Parts: sequence; C-alpha cells; structure tokens
Amino acid sequence: MGLGPGGEEHLTPEARETLEQADCIAGYTTYINLLPRELLRDKDVVSTGMTGEIERCRTAVQRSLDGSNTAVVCSGDPGVYALAGLLLEILQERELLDTVPFRVIPGIPAFCAAASLLGAPLMHDFAVVSLSDLLTPWETIEKRVQAALDGDFVLALYNPRSKKRDWQLPRVLEIYRSGGAGARPAGWVKSAAREGETVHLTTVDALDPKEVDMFTTVIIGNSQTRRLNRTMLTPRGYMAKYARS
Repeated sequence: MGLGPGGEEHLTPEARETLEQADCIAGYTTYINLLPRELLRDKDVVSTGMTGEIERCRTAVQRSLDGSNTAVVCSGDPGVYALAGLLLEILQERELLDTVPFRVIPGIPAFCAAASLLGAPLMHDFAVVSLSDLLTPWETIEKRVQAALDGDFVLALYNPRSKKRDWQLPRVLEIYRSGGAGARPAGWVKSAAREGETVHLTTVDALDPKEVDMFTTVIIGNSQTRRLNRTMLTPRGYMAKYARS
C-alpha cells in the first residue's frame, strides 16, 4: 500500500483504514518511521534496510499465510518503482496467487507531489524514468531518456543521484543540451511533503547535479513548457484551441 510522499496529510483514508486493520505492517525502515506512531501500536512490525526488499516481502507473505492481516508499505504509490510487482512475483513463484489475498492500495507518487509544488509541468504527455542502474542496464535507461527527448515528452526523473551514482544525471543533462534543449525549464523537489522540503526552478543548462540526491525528483519540460514566475507550465492546449478574444 502507498503512503504518499511522506506527510501524514497525504495518507489517504483508505490507506489509513488498511493500516488500522492490519495485524502486521512490513516496510523499509525509513518508510516505517514516516508512519504516525498510533498506527504502529500493538502491531507486528517487520522492517528491513535498503536492498532488503525480497526478504521483507517474503516475510510479509509468510505472515499472511500464518493468518495475519498484513500490509506492506511503500512511499508514493506501491505500483510505481515499489513493491507491488515484487509481491506478485513472489506469490507466483510460490504458486500462491489463488491462496493469498492481494490488493494494491494506491498512494500519491513522488512525481505528482513534485509536480504540484512546481506548478503544472505535467499537463501534457510525460515520461517517468529512474536513473538507478542497479536493476536496469544504463544503456536501456539512456535509450529511454533519448526517446523522451525525441518524442517531446516532459521527463520526470526518479533516483537522479546518490553518493555512488553521481554521473547519470550529468549524462542526462548532456543528452538534452546536445539535443538543443538546454534552455528548457527544469525543476527539482527534494523531500516533497517531508521535513526539509526544497523546491527549485531552473533550466537544463543551469541545473546543478550536486544539489540533487536520492530524495529528489527532477522534472524537465518539453518544447512547450515555460516558466511563469515561480512555477512551471506545460500547456495542455486549451487556450490555443478554445480561447476567444
């Protein structure tokens, strides 16, 4: 189930009700710590660190088999770079798809939270790409970035930079600059709806990768995106088609 970007105010009523009814709550330690304490009271809490996803999900499945009403929590939406898919793979592997009840509780994904703070950059077609090459070859990621540029999509970037992965975002910016898109509006949001929230508007040319980390979502505009004061706007086309003088 999805916790949204992190603030309690973005936890949907359905998600809260699911947590209240759960016997067991499993999740990445950082995300468990985002939950209101009252929702963890008297619960069996299963938490693991980064790279513990398979262990965490297998434990959650076993808890369910043992009779616990189990909720696996993810930030954002569980179907967007999160654990809904991994849980289904584990259920398939163990031939439990018809045995263990499975339901996805949606949440607000990071790119939507970031877009809301930047204005209206996703009003037209957009692509979402993760720059983490831990599970996807970089050659594939770069092809997708190039395709977004060639197709004139707005581009939202997850996992743009970490201490060990500090060259991927500069490479994306290089692709855009070499494609003549260096002047396009770009923005980044760090820790959306969490403590330390930071919003920054800039351009592709001026974007400084060193200001970005794993808790940041970067949004690069398409050829129609423009900056309006402290916001980004990608027009949907209403004014051009329907406006009357």
